[in-house]
Amino acid sequence: MQMARTQKNKATAHHLGLLKAKLAKLRRELLTPTSKGGGGAGEGFDVTKSGDARVGLVGFPSVGKSTLLNKLTGTFSEVAAYEFTTLTCIPGVIMYKGAKIQLLDLPGIIEGAKDGKGRGRQVISTARTCNVILIVLDAIKPITHKRLIEKELEGFGIRLNKTPPNLTFRRKDKGGINFTSTVTNTHLDLETVKAICSEYRIHNADVSLRYDATADDLIDVIEGSRIYTPCIYVVNKIDQITLEELEILDKLPHYCPISAHLEWNLDGLLEKVWEYLDLVRIYTKPKGLNPDYEDPVIVSSKKKTVEDFCNRIHKDMVKQFKYALVWGSSVKHKPQRVGKEHELEDEDVVQIIKKI
Repeated sequence: MQMARTQKNKATAHHLGLLKAKLAKLRRELLTPTSKGGGGAGEGFDVTKSGDARVGLVGFPSVGKSTLLNKLTGTFSEVAAYEFTTLTCIPGVIMYKGAKIQLLDLPGIIEGAKDGKGRGRQVISTARTCNVILIVLDAIKPITHKRLIEKELEGFGIRLNKTPPNLTFRRKDKGGINFTSTVTNTHLDLETVKAICSEYRIHNADVSLRYDATADDLIDVIEGSRIYTPCIYVVNKIDQITLEELEILDKLPHYCPISAHLEWNLDGLLEKVWEYLDLVRIYTKPKGLNPDYEDPVIVSSKKKTVEDFCNRIHKDMVKQFKYALVWGSSVKHKPQRVGKEHELEDEDVVQIIKKI
């Protein structure tokens, strides 16, 4: 309310920054109640993590999340023409390019989920554990729904299709607030930074920016509990709109139009999910045998060294590791001897040689 009433200009930036920090703090306290009584922090639904990656379906009631789960995984999630058919979280598994992808059908969320309405808190807590979030929208009213859902997820500290802010924040014992920047700043100045820090009772810290950051970015870094998740907007029921409308949807970034009921473009959706998951497949080669192309070891493209690969197979493997032989695009010779720091590429073949 107060933020809406305040004019936005240089003189009030400091005041707005303070209000934003207060709001972020209050919201966190709302999600993690300190008292012993009542429910704990937003607990998710208890679904055991299985497979190589986890994808969550988030959306308003009756947009076709369950139908989509049924068509993609063959798992049965009850489908009916009334809202809130799905009441808990239903998992299914897709086998795709040798990877096991766990798909979660989450109950529909409603406006105000971030403030604990409906089962919003559990839905969004479970969404935080996913590697990719699919926001399922109804083709008839996609844009209004998209904004509302994004607002709910943002309020819960999930940042969609964003990279973590490129700024460093380091607490120290003395010396006050030290603010440096390599670029000209239009949003933050020393006063605002001091105001935000004092709201968190931080009086000594180094803050250095490498780009034009906003007050929200600084708050995200101080809070530290933010999750940066890739997200695909899945527009369902495209059989109910015109071709012109479909062409407009097709031009938007991160969008994928489908019809779950008629099974249109489900392959395109899987292809896109695979791209956003950003996984690397590595084939194993036992000594004297052909590589096993049926069952690859899946690692994340951020952690794809030979050591990460060994840890995926068994935790004791690194202790016995002598060197590895690698065939594929990450090496010049075929095979090539590499150490455990070597980074692997998609579809490499690896043979581990152990110490005797």
